[in-house]
Amino acid sequence: MTVESFITDLLGPDLPIRIRAYDGSDVGPYDAATTVTLRSHDALIRMVTAPGELGITRAYVAGDIDIDGDIYDVLELRRLLPVVKLTARQVKDLVQLVGVGKVRRILPPPEEHRRNRGRLHTRRRDSDAISHHYDVSNEFYEMVLGPSMTYSCAVFEKPSDTLEQAQANKYELISQKLGLEPGMRLLDIGCGWGGMVLHAAEHHGVEAVGVTISQNQVDLARKRVAEAGLTDRIDIRLQDYRDVKDGPFDAISSIGMFEHVGMDRLGAYFNQVADLLVDGGRVMNHAISRTGTAQRQRLARKGFIDRYVFPDGELHEVGTVVSALQDHGLEVRHVENLREHYALTLRQWVHNLEENWDEAVAETSEGRAKVWRLYMAGSAVMFEDNCIHVDQVLAVKTPDSGRSSVALRPDWNSPGRDTFG
Repeated sequence: MTVESFITDLLGPDLPIRIRAYDGSDVGPYDAATTVTLRSHDALIRMVTAPGELGITRAYVAGDIDIDGDIYDVLELRRLLPVVKLTARQVKDLVQLVGVGKVRRILPPPEEHRRNRGRLHTRRRDSDAISHHYDVSNEFYEMVLGPSMTYSCAVFEKPSDTLEQAQANKYELISQKLGLEPGMRLLDIGCGWGGMVLHAAEHHGVEAVGVTISQNQVDLARKRVAEAGLTDRIDIRLQDYRDVKDGPFDAISSIGMFEHVGMDRLGAYFNQVADLLVDGGRVMNHAISRTGTAQRQRLARKGFIDRYVFPDGELHEVGTVVSALQDHGLEVRHVENLREHYALTLRQWVHNLEENWDEAVAETSEGRAKVWRLYMAGSAVMFEDNCIHVDQVLAVKTPDSGRSSVALRPDWNSPGRDTFG
């Protein structure tokens, strides 16, 4: 058996790309725009020892597999192999290809997260998971995210919008939904590098508190606040949301951090949010969500995303989020799905990374750059294929009087806080 015959058995003869192997065999069109090269039998050993997406990922990140061309061409293989999982017979074929005596354990690439022990979503374990993802390098993130340093779904008025404009659109949309006005007090949970609090303070005159458990984010966010001359209105803290005790706030935003809360902590999370809000205060929960199918909430523990990108990450179905909010004193008033917007966002991030590839590799490592390329491109097609969503859920802490402060027909593009008077 050759590598060519194994790949043909796995994927079929009609490939959208060319695959070349160290044994001289190849499969796929010779004039393909994209070529994948298996550089050594170590690539196959990784697939034997972790027969699924984890083994293939390890081979790519470690350099045992190279991609020359368009990453999206490679991702088209998902049409031929929707579930990246080898059968027992295919694993046996791989062992024969490598040679029984040559199969050995190869250490994972250093970019792989070494799992913590103990209960999920303790403060220490969450801090470690957040540090793995966000404390890579602020300079690396700027190469990918652009000047806004915004690591969440943008909002596009049209596909040709620049990334910076689309991110400003997102912050303004959330500000409008929260009804921000001068003098209000805003809490941004998981504030990242300060994008939301900077926008809210500068454009809506609020006093803002941003909390994150990433030291790198705190350092740069404080620098950006100082450069904007807003230190008197913005407080950036290295603080877990569970430790915020200085409410009440008129509004709370949570943009792209909810995936780290954990499905067993929804009640405690929304209780904390409700306790920190004034009566009539609004909360905006902006988060990636799973679809309403049988898809698991917890990311696969031996999957690429869990091991390399979001350790301990968990996705909720938006209906579950709505129910949890309303079970804990928060009335849901509006839900918006921004699925296509995140695909557009991610494709721009991939473009930025590839345009700055050499600098990104020098700032972190080639393996880390490969992780982000694969993760962002793969996520883009998952949003496009309707496998995952991103939802904004707006809720209000409606007082006993029932006066929610939300207009009969809100217009999120109009200035000012809509109220019933």
